[in-house]
Amino acid sequence: MKNRPFDFFVFSTLGIVVCLVVVVFANVVASFKKVRIDFTAEGLFTLSEGTRQILEELDTQVQIRFYATRDDRIMPPHLKTYIGRVEDLLSELVEKSNGFVEVQKLDPEPDSDAADSAVLDQMTPLQTPTDTIYLGLAVSFLQKTVSVPYLDPNREVHLEYDLIRAITQVIAEDKPVIGVISSVPIMGEAPNPMMMRMGRQPQGPWFIIQQLHADFDVREINVTTESIDEEVDVLLIVHPQDLGDQTLYAVDQFLLQGGKLLTLMDPVALFDVPPNQMGQSPPTPSDLEKLLSAWGLEFHADKVLADMTFAKEVSLVANQPQTINPSVPFVSTTGIKQGEVVTDLLDEVLFVLPGSFSGDPVEGLEKTVLLHSSEQSSLVSSFFALHSNQQIVDEFKAEGIERPYALRLTGTFPTAFPDGRPQSEDEEDIDRPEETEEEGAEEGAETPAEESLTESAEPGMVVLIGDVDFIYDAFCIQVQNIFGQQLVQKRHNNVDLFQNLVEYLVGDNRLIQVRSRATMNRPFLVIQKMRAEAMERHREEEAELKEELQEAINRINELQQQRVFGQDQQNLSVLSSEQKEELSKYNEQRAEISQKLKQVRRNLRKDIDSLENWLKLANIAAVPVLIAFIGIFTVIVKRNRTAAR
Repeated sequence: MKNRPFDFFVFSTLGIVVCLVVVVFANVVASFKKVRIDFTAEGLFTLSEGTRQILEELDTQVQIRFYATRDDRIMPPHLKTYIGRVEDLLSELVEKSNGFVEVQKLDPEPDSDAADSAVLDQMTPLQTPTDTIYLGLAVSFLQKTVSVPYLDPNREVHLEYDLIRAITQVIAEDKPVIGVISSVPIMGEAPNPMMMRMGRQPQGPWFIIQQLHADFDVREINVTTESIDEEVDVLLIVHPQDLGDQTLYAVDQFLLQGGKLLTLMDPVALFDVPPNQMGQSPPTPSDLEKLLSAWGLEFHADKVLADMTFAKEVSLVANQPQTINPSVPFVSTTGIKQGEVVTDLLDEVLFVLPGSFSGDPVEGLEKTVLLHSSEQSSLVSSFFALHSNQQIVDEFKAEGIERPYALRLTGTFPTAFPDGRPQSEDEEDIDRPEETEEEGAEEGAETPAEESLTESAEPGMVVLIGDVDFIYDAFCIQVQNIFGQQLVQKRHNNVDLFQNLVEYLVGDNRLIQVRSRATMNRPFLVIQKMRAEAMERHREEEAELKEELQEAINRINELQQQRVFGQDQQNLSVLSSEQKEELSKYNEQRAEISQKLKQVRRNLRKDIDSLENWLKLANIAAVPVLIAFIGIFTVIVKRNRTAAR
């Protein structure tokens, strides 16, 4: 008994020493081989399968020069911490590349060789209150270099993609060719001296085109073209307004030769509506009616697909309050097809006044819906979608079916021009001498039918999207100014979807796996559904009250028109006592209905807020409550065991 305190002290001290030895030993072992455990649902900190495939295929040395200022006095703490996470990822790339990736860490101090190298690699110098700092990298392969001038911590979820994309760019020999036909200046506007004198600078290429230039050979094709170059791998058609038959024929033949087509159509292209014309009729929609008809489909060019489930509070007009707008759907995972490489890891896609497709494809074609509405959706007038959103909300009636925002067709396509190439408008009939049947047969033999294909020579692929606004800069990116530099932050998954589709059509699915996994937004899907149901309940009550209110207003107007004039028929007029009594009754009824209507709207907002608050409270309190129950259960079990002894 006397030795117990001494024994307790010895064993406690020995236990602490053993723990310290184990910790030191574990750190020594870990310093030789880094191991990370990733608990994120998306696996954001684990190399994707696409990255592993690209690294395993390397057979020549690729060098990465990582520029990072190491001076703690001038480097902001959050960037210093970020440097460690970048180095961890670079270490994994080196490990998985079988030695074909080499990383060189450089500290570009003033007047150093590293600083000169940073300038040559076009790193972006960031100005702090006291000095200049660097945080970027350059990837080199043979004589080719691709730079990431600044590694923005806000883009950490895209860090792996930025690195592996730079590697694929330097090792690529020939870039695939993307042809672009567009009725809008998606490739940028040509300089106009007159407009420049008025102070208006030409608009540059859209952001998505700038992104494509980094990986592909992007070529603009005139909207009046009569042929598609054989070098074009994928044809991109954006907002096709009134394309001529000659151009449609060229697209038709390109597809029948095994080409791949990505088309963006729109019933209302909001970016194409000048601010001073918002109150006028909607702009001209875009469509490929002749081609779609041959494939068995139809695009509703005069209708917008509105959806209450995916609706949020937005404002399409500057300085106007935000309201629930079903014509601007934020399509979440419930409307995105799972199991598809182009959409599987997408999180949310924003469409602005989108259209929809209907019909079943002809024999030989297979249709796959990539993004679709919920059952709480309906086709509405394009004019009302642009100008009378509140009327759409008030009169909304769900169709109870899911309609496609985007779909893919694969298989053997029939021609939309069974009679061959259409004549140009400026072509004139040429009188020819009469030919005998034998001469006509000989001439037909000399003109092979291969000039005009009537069905696919090999299987083709077409992707159709009923919106163009979703790739317009204002809806897909946000530009921020950090340290004097303009940095682009993607909004939603709009850019990811577009690039996924292009890369899928080109044939490289590996980059899709890397880019699409970096999704952090997790919408409250249950809340969205419950909110739509709550709005539906209150909308019925609101509609009844509005109808009663309108009846009361109409009756009041009638009574005011039934005035009893004096004998002199002057402007002075009076109401009979019965009319006054009835008018007073309807005025009271109108006031009462208006009050009830306000209360219904307040209840709607209250119900929605209550649903969201309860779910947030459950998410916050669930873990502490669970731990508390486990603790109480453990204490009870221990007491029972002690009592049993």
